[in-house]
Amino acid sequence: MLSLKKAPKKRRRRVGRGISAGQGASAGLGMRGQKSRSGSSTRPGFEGGQQPLYRRIPKLKGFPVVNRKIYTTINVEKLSSLPANTEVTLESLKAAGILTSAKGPLKILGNGELNVALNVKAAAFTGQARSKIEAVGGSCEVLG
Repeated sequence: MLSLKKAPKKRRRRVGRGISAGQGASAGLGMRGQKSRSGSSTRPGFEGGQQPLYRRIPKLKGFPVVNRKIYTTINVEKLSSLPANTEVTLESLKAAGILTSAKGPLKILGNGELNVALNVKAAAFTGQARSKIEAVGGSCEVLG
């Protein structure tokens, strides 16, 4: 049967303890200079006093949101000028002249008062907008 033994531990090399010790005097660090001094290591990114790269380059002020949805937004107060029981869509708002351009799907926001019952079809509603539309007897339909 094979018996395993622990490998014998190597002694730590004692540098700078005289000429006969093997690594005496300068301890293998050379004659002079910053790297030969005690406690010599510089911090990461240090470039000898030159302005370091991480301070030379411009900083990002805010990261852009990837795949952000851009909506065409409108408040419920703009919808109050429409006649009762009208079906409200992005196309009908353009035809009525309430919206002039569309950046994306329609989102209804809850600012203002609504006093007409409307059937609103939009991609998104805020909670306040949905409650105001349904409070006056209208309906909210989320389009896919």
